[in-house]
Amino acid sequence: MAQETFQLFKLIEKISAREVYGKKLAEIGSVDDRIVVLTADLMRSNKTIDFMKAHPERFFNTGIAEQNMMGIAAGLALEGKIPFVSTMATFATMRACEQVRTDICYPKLKVRIVATHGGLTTGAGPTHYGQEDMAIMRSLPNMTVIAPGDPNQIGKVIEASINWEGPMYIRIGRGGEPVVYKEDYAYQIGKSITVKEGKDITLIATGAIVFHALAAAEKLAKDGIQARVIDMHTIKPIDREAIIKAAKETGAIVTGEDHNIIGGLGTAVAEVLAEERISCKFKRLGIPDVFGVYGEPDDLYHKYGYDSEGIYSSAKSLLS
Repeated sequence: MAQETFQLFKLIEKISAREVYGKKLAEIGSVDDRIVVLTADLMRSNKTIDFMKAHPERFFNTGIAEQNMMGIAAGLALEGKIPFVSTMATFATMRACEQVRTDICYPKLKVRIVATHGGLTTGAGPTHYGQEDMAIMRSLPNMTVIAPGDPNQIGKVIEASINWEGPMYIRIGRGGEPVVYKEDYAYQIGKSITVKEGKDITLIATGAIVFHALAAAEKLAKDGIQARVIDMHTIKPIDREAIIKAAKETGAIVTGEDHNIIGGLGTAVAEVLAEERISCKFKRLGIPDVFGVYGEPDDLYHKYGYDSEGIYSSAKSLLS
């Protein structure tokens, strides 16, 4: 990792989205008895243990049986409950994909799948990386897909999800994600957030990469380039209006995500541009079409070119 980026990461505030998730679930569970929580023997890892301690009668540990867990969640939803189901992203979307598709999405049930360790954050290599999960989930009819732009945003997502109809996939990392939002702000599912205004190029990012896009924008500003930064927290339904506006006003877009570049945020943005017949300079950044190697997330973001340095370089190249 470049020295400048390394120094930046030593100075920023980091907290765990998993911790925020666990505390928020326990909190809203106290005021809404429809909420039930299921986990596949990962209560300490995904922090649902907070809910278990507060509301043990509405907590279910299915063991390492993710497929059964999704079926149980569907049954609880049919009885009027709002199940929050948690396991690692790769297990939620691949091991239990058929049950998510048929038991949850087909009948359009109000189940919230909160998947931890998204992207290259597990440190456990290709078998445990969730690098295809958003592509899988956004291809399922009726499914809403969200990747919060910073760890605190997960609380807002959980609150907003209570009144949202149909199934929802919420993707967070392992923990220690950088804080982007220092002040309170309005959050709406399906409506992106313009974190920084700019007229020369737009950086559209999701999840932990929103921070890297902001850092890249600050570096571009030193070169006299004004970059707009958009937190595209909702991948499906995507904010088409924000994409169209950015393309027409800035003429260049770089997308960044901790996900395979095929099928995720970059693909979703490209689909909008193609369907609207908008011509603009465009570059997708994310995991290339490979299985990620072992390593720490920040080092892997750098290796595959979608950390702040990679976004900065790609933006410069696109504008040259």
